[in-house]
Amino acid sequence: MTSGALFHSGLDPFPYATRKFTMARLAHHVFFTLKDRSEAGVQHLISEAKKYLTDHDGVTDFDLGVRDKELDRPVNADFDVSLHMVFADRPAHDKYQVSERHQAFIAENKETWAGVTIFDSTVL
Repeated sequence: MTSGALFHSGLDPFPYATRKFTMARLAHHVFFTLKDRSEAGVQHLISEAKKYLTDHDGVTDFDLGVRDKELDRPVNADFDVSLHMVFADRPAHDKYQVSERHQAFIAENKETWAGVTIFDSTVL
């Protein structure tokens, strides 16, 4: 009954099934937990990310975030800095992964990380 209501309301009940993709965009989200969780430690990683991870070919969106300390929920306690990138397609992501600047970011900063959690997804 619900799908009929959607159909009759003019809304597509399967919006993604009929969408035409030449190649899907890929979202790359990285959450860093730092050994030094101070403001200085956070700002250092943000500066390094801007230095090494911006302006890569095929990136359509780039954002950095910090944990909002006012959102006091367990799911928010385990990271300090978040990186959000959207790539035009999978080949752009794969090229970024092995790029000199990305590898330099890892080499220069991995000792400052207590943990890293990565989520990659196809953007619909």
